[in-house]
Amino acid sequence: MLPTSVPLLILPFALYNIVALFMPEFSWNNEIWRVHMISGGEWAITAGDAIVAASVLILMIDLLRSARHSGRRTILDHVLSMVLFVGMLIEFLTVKAVVSSTFFLLLVVSFVDVAAGFSVSIRAAIARRDVLLDEAGGGGGAGA
Repeated sequence: MLPTSVPLLILPFALYNIVALFMPEFSWNNEIWRVHMISGGEWAITAGDAIVAASVLILMIDLLRSARHSGRRTILDHVLSMVLFVGMLIEFLTVKAVVSSTFFLLLVVSFVDVAAGFSVSIRAAIARRDVLLDEAGGGGGAGA
């Protein structure tokens, strides 16, 4: 089990790197599944589609985790998410084997994790402060 401060988005990032660096003949555009739709159309799902979809689901879990924490743990979560994003960005710019639309979308998901994590934490801190003010009688609520 991963420690709670480690961003879960490291999992698709690691998977992408393992495949891209150790299996250079692999294509993220290979179809892995085909779904026959009611309309009669067929939807082909590629490996790239699957890893991006999984990353978006992991992003949701990461955001829920960041909304639950406070204090030092939150700061560590944000720092590690930012380190992951910067590492991914540097790799995208400097490593030829990872340059693809799939990796770019993983990079965007990582950026959303960083930006949303900070936003959620700031809003949660403001909400906690407002609750504390209301409990202390300094909030100027409905009775004022």
